[in-house]
Amino acid sequence: MGVRRLLADRYEIEEAADGDDALDLLTSLGDFDVAIVELGRGNGERLAGIRAIRALLDARPGLGIVAHASRAERHGASEALGAGAIAYVVKSSPVGALNDAVDAASQAERFVDPAARGADDPGLTRRQREILQLLADGQSTIAVAHGLGLSTETVRTHTKAALARLGAHDRAHAVAIALRSGLIE
Repeated sequence: MGVRRLLADRYEIEEAADGDDALDLLTSLGDFDVAIVELGRGNGERLAGIRAIRALLDARPGLGIVAHASRAERHGASEALGAGAIAYVVKSSPVGALNDAVDAASQAERFVDPAARGADDPGLTRRQREILQLLADGQSTIAVAHGLGLSTETVRTHTKAALARLGAHDRAHAVAIALRSGLIE
């Protein structure tokens, strides 16, 4: 009801109890631009959270999905954006953040709630971000080292530190997390 009150003066609103009901609405009514998906814990039997994001996008590619979370968490934001949400907003944020998220999602633009950005920032140094960006651009460790005037060992040290701070398994995973989180382009 709170979301309806916040958005009803600007948008036509339909509500669904869970992801299954949202899929039914999407197929029966059809023409939705944005879906707001609650990131609470599902009971396992009903479609909820990340699974709902994926199912809605499977049913309607291009649907602007706003992930609506209880708390600002780096992992939660990364996971939601990685699943296909285009916006992430925290329930405790000012009303304007939800409006901004819905507006952005309706225009297919990424939005990460300012309250979540601090949680979404793992504290990478400028150099670590620079190296991850070059890796994302397809450069090898040797090419990155040469381009930055560093030794390959120094580049590897920065890369390992970035992996640890991002909680990544390998370089590709670190690049994916950094891209999803908006740390690099």
